[in-house]
This record gives sequence, structure tokens and C-alpha cells, in this order.
Amino acid sequence: MTSADVRHAAVGAGTFAWDAAREVAHAAATPLPPREVALADADGAVLAAPLVAATDHPPVARSAMDGYAVSGAPPWRVVDAGLQDGHLHAISLREGGRAAMGHLAGGQACAVVTGSSLPVGTTSVLADEDAVRDGELLRGAAPPGRHIRPAAEECAAGDEVLPAGSRVTTAALGLAAALGHDRLLVHPLPRVTALVTGNELVRSGRPGPGQVRDAIGPMLPGLVTRAGARLADPVAVPDGRDVMHTALAAAVGSADLVLVSGSSAAGPADHLRPTLTELGAEILVDGVRCRPGHPQALARIGDTLVVGLPGNPLAALAAFLTVAVPALAGLRGEPLPGLIAVPVPGGIARHPVHTRLVPVVVEPYGAVPVGHAGSAMLRGAAAADAFAVVDPGPADAIAARLLPLDPGARPWAV
Repeated sequence: MTSADVRHAAVGAGTFAWDAAREVAHAAATPLPPREVALADADGAVLAAPLVAATDHPPVARSAMDGYAVSGAPPWRVVDAGLQDGHLHAISLREGGRAAMGHLAGGQACAVVTGSSLPVGTTSVLADEDAVRDGELLRGAAPPGRHIRPAAEECAAGDEVLPAGSRVTTAALGLAAALGHDRLLVHPLPRVTALVTGNELVRSGRPGPGQVRDAIGPMLPGLVTRAGARLADPVAVPDGRDVMHTALAAAVGSADLVLVSGSSAAGPADHLRPTLTELGAEILVDGVRCRPGHPQALARIGDTLVVGLPGNPLAALAAFLTVAVPALAGLRGEPLPGLIAVPVPGGIARHPVHTRLVPVVVEPYGAVPVGHAGSAMLRGAAAADAFAVVDPGPADAIAARLLPLDPGARPWAV
């Protein structure tokens, strides 16, 4: 989307179209400066430089099975090839009972285990279950090359095995270790602070008259972690302009992104927008044309992004996925997550102006709404796999894009 497209999408009551808001949030985030960290601290981060093989892997030919390294055609005579604990060692050899050091001649065999270095001259590995042994004589079917992992089978020294921009998964950590790396250059996980506002909120037990149990605070740690960031303990902030100013000013100084829930609308107890103005913030998104989640916001104070989440739980979840997830992806150095379209067999009613975000389960034949989709409800989202993103229009939608409710699981990303 070009800047002109974004400006056009923002026209209309000062709000953004849903897709435009995602793009603006992603573009507003600059990848965090690269840092070299230990492998244990790289989990979930994004590579700032390619992962390159320092040596061949494996460095020598190895056995892929427990059994016998053999040379030539059967039968073979079993000898000692200088293997200790599955690896070649220099030993003093004698004729007859041992092969030449680390070497098999034609007609010889030696015992190996999975991962063993193979003696020079090995033509194949005979698996234990295929072996027939009579004293020192060994027979079995062992076509050339069977059960041998050649040197550099996985990669050769200097090969780029993962490009910059790749997420460091658990498998990537294992690969880095196998290639001899102890540290990786990554964009570190963004630091997130959450301010949960509202005098009416209680955080344990059943709410009394005039009270509401906080449902947003318990969601945020999991959402932030799954989006690839680190969340400090959420901070409860009473209603009031002064306390909001103090809390937000303090959070901005210690976080890459600040989440503020429950104060993003325009009511008498909603102090986020006036406070942003007092702190000299640049307002990037001031409302999004979507249901639920319309009164969300995105601003920048210095180098910190601030995301305003509505106070209703489903609306807050929708807003987090709409602007916070793209912003965190940008801070991590990742592209904006793509979405794919799936059929909606029963159809979903469109809104004439707003994008609808409807909780659905994903079946082999398409997306099925689960109901309970009011902005204050989480029952539908708790049973759903994704939001169906339903573009505005005059007729019912028979297809929709899928926005995963778990921001770390992207089985439908393109």
C-alpha cells in the first residue's frame, strides 16, 4: 500500500480502514538494533544476519544405523577398526585381528553405532537386523552407500543455512549448536509494558455490584509472549488524568511498546488521548473502521510506540491483533503477517462500512462462526481458531481472510 493509499484509507471520521491500520502499525516500527546473544537467549528472536555453517556438517562420513561398516562384497571378516565410543582413535595395530588404523580393506567389517565416524574404505553400513554373523564372518545385503551419511550431507562450510529475518525456532537453536555456534546476532525481543485502567476492575474473585472482573490483564501476557515480545508485569492504573500521565510517562522510558487498555475511547474516564497530547505524541492511528475494536489507537512518543486498546475484552483482543501484532513484527524485523482467504459455507453478514472480525473455527470445508461475538464477550473467541476478517460491503460474504487468535501460530500465513 502506498502512502497515498494510506491517506485515502484514513479519510472518514479520522479513522483508518482495517488493512490500512495494520500497514501503518507495521511501517511505524523500526527493527530493534541487532545484538549478539547466547543461544539460550535467542529463542523466539529474529536473525539479524544469516546463519552460516562454519564447517562441513557432518564433518566426516557417519553411520546412520547401528550395525557394521563393511567394505566391498560379502562375506566380510569382522575386525577392530580403532573405534572407541563410536569414534576413530589412533591405536597400535597388529596384523590379522585389526584393520589398518581407521581403514577397512575389501572384505572387512567393523561394528559401528548410529553417528559413528566411518573408517576410510567403507562402502556401506549393514544394519544389525540385516546382519548374519558366524564368528568373525559376516553376511547380509548391503548395497553401496546404504545407511551412510556422507561428509557435508546437510551443509558445507560457508553455506547459508538460514537467511537473515528468520525466526529462531527451537529447531534453529539445535541447528546453530550442531554447527558450532554459541551466540547469534539477532533483533532482540521487544520490551512491552501494559497499563490496565479502570476503577471498576477487580483482579480476583467474583465482582460485586458496580465492579467488573478484569479479563484483559490475564490475556495480555500470553498474547505478548506469543507475538514474540517480553511483557513486564501489567500495571493497574486508576482512572484519572494525572495518574495516567505519570504511568504512561514512566512506561515510555522503559519499553519499546506500551499497551494501554480501557482508556482509548472518548468518554469522561478515557484519558489516553489527552495524555498523549500532553506528552507530545505523534498520533498514527486514531480509530479503526472495524467491529469490534473501533476505538483503538496507535501513537509514538520518542522511540516508543503506544497502543490504545478498548476496554471490552473481545474488542481489546481484536485491537491487539490489528495494530499491536503488526507493530511487534516490525520491531522484531519480521514482515507483516499475511492472511489467506477461505470459504465461509454459511456466509457471514457484512457491515456496510466497517470490517467485521468474527470468531470462527476452521474446518476442512471452510470457516464456521461460533457465535458469542459481542465486544464484551470472550466465549466465542475461547472456542475459536481465528477471526474471520469480513470486508465491508452490501452482500453476505461467502469467503473471508483468517486472522489467527494465537499471534504466534500462523498456519494460514502466506
